[in-house]
Amino acid sequence: MDQLVLVNKQHPLKENYFRGVEMVETKDMDDGTVRVEKETFQHFLELQKFCKEKGIDIVISSAYRSLSDQQAIYDYYLEKEGEEYCEKYVAPLGCSEHHTGLAIDFYVKEEEKEEYPEADDEINTYEKYEQIHPFLKDFGFILRYPKGKEEITGYAYEPWHIRYVGKLVANLIDEQKYTLEEYKEHFSGVLVINKEKNMTSFDVVEEVSRLLGIKKVGHTGTLDPMAEGVLIVCFGEATKIGELITAYDKEYIAEAKLGMETDTYDTEGRVMKETEVPENLPIESVISSFQKTYLQEVPIYSAVKVNGKKLYEYAREGKPVELPKKEVTIQEIELLSHTKDTIKFRAKVTKGCYIRSLIHDIGKELGIGATMTSLVRTKQGNVSIEEANTLEDLKQGICHINSIEDVLPFPKIEVDTDLEFKIRNGVKLENTWNIKDKVLWKNQEGKLLGIYEVKEKQLRVWKNFHN
Repeated sequence: MDQLVLVNKQHPLKENYFRGVEMVETKDMDDGTVRVEKETFQHFLELQKFCKEKGIDIVISSAYRSLSDQQAIYDYYLEKEGEEYCEKYVAPLGCSEHHTGLAIDFYVKEEEKEEYPEADDEINTYEKYEQIHPFLKDFGFILRYPKGKEEITGYAYEPWHIRYVGKLVANLIDEQKYTLEEYKEHFSGVLVINKEKNMTSFDVVEEVSRLLGIKKVGHTGTLDPMAEGVLIVCFGEATKIGELITAYDKEYIAEAKLGMETDTYDTEGRVMKETEVPENLPIESVISSFQKTYLQEVPIYSAVKVNGKKLYEYAREGKPVELPKKEVTIQEIELLSHTKDTIKFRAKVTKGCYIRSLIHDIGKELGIGATMTSLVRTKQGNVSIEEANTLEDLKQGICHINSIEDVLPFPKIEVDTDLEFKIRNGVKLENTWNIKDKVLWKNQEGKLLGIYEVKEKQLRVWKNFHN
C-alpha cells in the first residue's frame, strides 16, 4: 500500500492500488458501518483518545467510499446544487481521496445538541474543527484541503477532511506549510543517515524513498554493507548537487586484524593467507607514513568498472583483470589503539579512497597482511555522525532535513525580478560579484533559483532548480 498516494482531479486512483490494503469496519456518527484502512484507523483512535482527554469528542462521519458510492454522491449534489458546487466540493468518480481508505471526514460532537446538524450547516462552525488541526501531525494526519490552497488542491477549504500520511511526512508537510500536491512536487532536501551494519547504501535509499514517498532519491558516497556511519542522502531537486557532496573529504574510524588477508580485504571475504604476527612491529610509524598522496589500487570486490564491467563481476567469474589505480590523499591518520594483532585508527581521506585498500596497504608495509574488521564513517565534509538520524528515527517521525543551501559552502545572493528572469533562463552573467567558484541565487521570496559557476571569467549556469 502507498500511504502517500496522490489522488485528485488530475491523478485518479489506479486500479492496482488496493493490493495489500487491509480495511477494518467501524461505526460512523449515525451508527452505520464504515470502512477505514487499518493503520489509518489505529492512528485515528489515538487522535480520538487524545481529543477526548482534552474534552473534545470526535467521531467519523465518512471514510472509505466505493466508486458506486462516490458516483451516487456526485449525482445527488449535481442535481441538488449544480455543477459549480460539485466542482468546488465533490470529487469526480475515481478522484476522491475517500477511495483510498486513508481519508476521514470527522465530526466534533457538541453536548448541547441532541442531533447532528445537516452538512450544509457545517460551513458556519469551522472553529470546532480548527481546534483539532494543531494536533493532527502528531498522529500522522494532515488537513488535506487547507484554507488558501484551493487553486492547488482543486477543492474548497474542508476543515473536517483529514488524510493519513504517517508521522514523518505529516510533520514535514506541517513544517513547510505544504499541501500534499506541493510536497510531492517540490519538497527537496539533504538527509544525513547513520547507516546500520548489514545494509547496502541502496537499501537505505530505498527505505528513505518509501518513508518520504519521494521517488527521486540518491546517496552521495557508497558505504559497504559491513560499514556504519554517515551516509548523506539527497532527494528531489537536491539530487542535482550529489556530485558536489560526494567530492567532500570523509573521515573514518577503522579497525583491522593483522596477520590475515582475504580476497575482499575485509572479514566478509575468503581467507587467502594467514601469518604469525611478531612482537614489536613498528605499527605507529608505519601508519603515520601513510599520511600522504599515493596511487591506491582499487579492490577487485568493488563496483568500479573496467571495460564496461564491474570489478566484482570479474571476481565472481574468476576472470583475470588489471586493477586500476587512483590517486588518493590521506590527509590525516592517527593510531587510536592496538594490540599484538589488531589496530584501530582514525583517517581523513579524499574522494575515491578505499579504507579496505588502505588497511591492505598498511598490512603489506608491515609484511604480515591486514584485513578490515569494522568501519564507521564519522564525517563527510562538515557533516558529522552526531547530526545523523537513524532509519528508526525516521519511522518515528523524527528527522532534520537540510536544505540545499545548508550543505553547500558557496555565497548566497538574493536577486531582483529582472535578474531572476535571466537566471531561470540560464543567461550568462558578468562576474561583478567577484565569485571565485560557485554561487547560489535566491529570489526575493527566498526560493533557490540555481547555481552558477565561474567559467571563462563569466558566471554560467551549473544547475537550475524548479520551484
